Amino acid sequence: MRSDRSLTIVTRTLAAISAAIVLLIIGFLLREAAPALRQLGLSRFFTDESWHPLSSQFNLTPMIVATLVTSAGAILIAAPLGIASAVFVNFYAPHRLAVWHRRLIELLAGIPSVVFGLWGLMVLAPIVATFGGSGQNLFTATIVLGLMVLPTVALLSDAAIAALPRPWIQGAAALGMGRSAIIGWVVLPGARRGIGSGIMLALTRAFGETMAVLMLAGNIVEMPSSLLSPGRTLNANIALELGYATAGHRSVLFVSGLMLMLVVSCIVLLISHRRGHQA
Repeated sequence: MRSDRSLTIVTRTLAAISAAIVLLIIGFLLREAAPALRQLGLSRFFTDESWHPLSSQFNLTPMIVATLVTSAGAILIAAPLGIASAVFVNFYAPHRLAVWHRRLIELLAGIPSVVFGLWGLMVLAPIVATFGGSGQNLFTATIVLGLMVLPTVALLSDAAIAALPRPWIQGAAALGMGRSAIIGWVVLPGARRGIGSGIMLALTRAFGETMAVLMLAGNIVEMPSSLLSPGRTLNANIALELGYATAGHRSVLFVSGLMLMLVVSCIVLLISHRRGHQA
């Protein structure tokens, strides 16, 4: 009883500390972004002609669009590949191959983002350039970003599938269902929460990635007309300009950070809300 009580106190304390850290981060962003919000208002970040801080032009719309395009595109790449990887190691691969496949996915998760950026710049960008442009565009950045978040989906989906009760699968097989039918009608629906968590974490990581996207997207602040257009994400803009930004300019960059935080918070709340309804 005493050990259970101690564990409860420790877990509640750590949970409170985690929540406090998140609130402190949000409070810091609000404090730093407040001067720009008071002086410019919210509408100017969407209605100014362009992004030219020296001319007091602070349109964030092209960078918001570039951020959404690269992050959503990365998930469209990573989600099916990650789920397929988890299904493969659990139902199709021999045991030895499955072990090595998992190790390779874990190795992929540990590669620094700058290495992904270098690979994309030296290998992928010249290939994409054959379709037009320099190869440093949103398409190249999206592909590399998808590979970067792929391990998150693959490993969490693998864990969710492996945690399913074996009687479910054995019972389906006893009823005469084939392997593909078991996967489609029993395994994937049963593991949907874990798979959804993996996709959510991958999406939030895609929103937060900076270095590789900074190296590959082209870093031109303009509204993209296609995936082959160059662009600049909010993350890359903060990394590029925070070092020399003056007071007003600096505050606007914190508005960008606040927008990213709000987008991630909305994603988490939306998924939590859907889980509550499913429960």
